[in-house]
Amino acid sequence: MTTRVLVVDDSALMRAVLVEVINAAPDLHVAGTACNALEAREFIKTLNPDVMTLDVDMPHMDGLEFLAQVMRLRPMPVVMVSGLTEKDSETTLRALELGAVDFVSKPRTDPVGNIHAYADQICEKIRAAALSRKHLGQVPSQLRSPVLSSIPGAPLTAKVLQEKLVLIGASTGGTEAIREVLIRFPERMPGILIVQHMPEMFTTSFARRLDGLCSLHVKEAEHGERVKPGVVYLAPGHSHLMVRRVSGGFQCELSRENPVNRHRPSVEVLFNSAAAQVGRSGVGVMLTGMGKDGAQAMLNMREAGSYNICQDQESSVVWGMPREATINGAAHEVASLREIAGRVMHSLRGV
Repeated sequence: MTTRVLVVDDSALMRAVLVEVINAAPDLHVAGTACNALEAREFIKTLNPDVMTLDVDMPHMDGLEFLAQVMRLRPMPVVMVSGLTEKDSETTLRALELGAVDFVSKPRTDPVGNIHAYADQICEKIRAAALSRKHLGQVPSQLRSPVLSSIPGAPLTAKVLQEKLVLIGASTGGTEAIREVLIRFPERMPGILIVQHMPEMFTTSFARRLDGLCSLHVKEAEHGERVKPGVVYLAPGHSHLMVRRVSGGFQCELSRENPVNRHRPSVEVLFNSAAAQVGRSGVGVMLTGMGKDGAQAMLNMREAGSYNICQDQESSVVWGMPREATINGAAHEVASLREIAGRVMHSLRGV
């Protein structure tokens, strides 16, 4: 079945480039193009597209204002098309909070000469948007978690804070899922390492945004820094993040080696390092995302002794990565997004 796309961008050149890339994919088709929000609003009514790509920065009515209207009046999957400035990254993160499924960055230079390098990424994100919140399979009933209305129990011991680690992987829909998990954690937590598929610049803004929302301190990971309790380390968009066991604890390591599963940072890289270095001291969490990055490595974590939790289908924007980790046996349990923080705490307490 062909996914019908509405392209909204004030740049005629970008519209032409996106049309060329999208129409080249056999399963995608541009149903229409619009240069502003007023045109787009009419096309949504008449064309009823499956997915809309939306420019972050447009005249008259900007992308955020229009997105808020769309999500209020006619909710639909939206992929934001963003520039690479710090202002663009802040606006894009706000768009994800408003309900956009994902975003794609514009090419750094002349789009005509460089767009083919982005073609796979653009089409993959449109496909993920089209799949968002659709059923991809069933969660095995034996993995269902009991509902937890809060995170009960005494504060974690000093030993748990020093010896345990929480490892989180996410992709499509992950920015909001990560926020939802982190804001439920108390200030006294073991170190937390996160890989979210996201380019450089955006991870800087994302870490800063999370830091202002959570009781935990959130920062981009730095090469060689010691992992401390109460701190969340986000993989920077330019590098893989790994963990290494050192005397008395763990430290972060960064690498600019080639992408793994087409991603850098890759969940596979982080989880494999956890399997080798953390073992039974780890708690793995796989959140929403398209594809299978990290699924095999999460199984390696389980075999090394870690306890693993996957987000369920109903609460995932796209149940791809957690689905793959569930069906290959990597997950000890599957939980809804609102329950994952509680399940992590139970695991850390040994409950």
